[in-house]
Amino acid sequence: MAKSKFEYVKKFEELDTCLLNCWIVISIDGHNFHKFSLEHGYKKPNDIKALTLMNQCAQEVMKEYRDIVISYGQSDEYSFVFRRRTTQFSRRKSKLITNIVSLFSSSFVFHWKSYFPQTDMQYPPSFDGRAVVYPARDNIRDYLSWRQADCHINNLYNTCFWALVQQGGMTNKEAERKLKDTLSCDKNEILFSEFGINYNNELELFRKGTVIIWDYPNEDDKVRKRKEISILHTDIIGEAFWTVHPEVLS
Repeated sequence: MAKSKFEYVKKFEELDTCLLNCWIVISIDGHNFHKFSLEHGYKKPNDIKALTLMNQCAQEVMKEYRDIVISYGQSDEYSFVFRRRTTQFSRRKSKLITNIVSLFSSSFVFHWKSYFPQTDMQYPPSFDGRAVVYPARDNIRDYLSWRQADCHINNLYNTCFWALVQQGGMTNKEAERKLKDTLSCDKNEILFSEFGINYNNELELFRKGTVIIWDYPNEDDKVRKRKEISILHTDIIGEAFWTVHPEVLS
């Protein structure tokens, strides 16, 4: 690029390089998605079409940025974990955030009609993003465990809340008052005793969220090192997942 007298303005740019030898997590979250879900007729407490659309967008992101070793999503949020030694965008925080958020958002709009063919999008959705670095393996595992624990807590509450409203005839305020200060065991008891719902029988997609990794479809692919995206709805808090997939954080 030809130089000009105006080029000095580049000196005002801030360096925002993520710390070396750390996993970089880019997390995105829907902006005001409570309103968006109401405007577009999402089913409560969970809309499978909306969740699978989110998973589709996450796959598009992972296909574009193959340094992402694992992604975790629930509700209107997703977390993308870049490998420790990634050099994507020279590890610049602003570039990582803006590219992930823009690709995810555009994919959401692009694939909307595939999942909601009868529903016109009333206005464009938006997502915010942030970047956090984690230096140790235990740190990144605890981060992912935190998000899955949050999924369980929120989904149990929402399942109970909407059962009270949709099947129990309560208003939103009445359901909120009934659930105030209740523990997980209390919510499970309400679901089972009042509505015959065993929470453990709810779809794992709802209870555990979605885990996306790169995996080998079969043993022969390990020799050729051909990986494909694998979508799982499984526990990542315990040891079993990490024992089977040690390569994710290797």
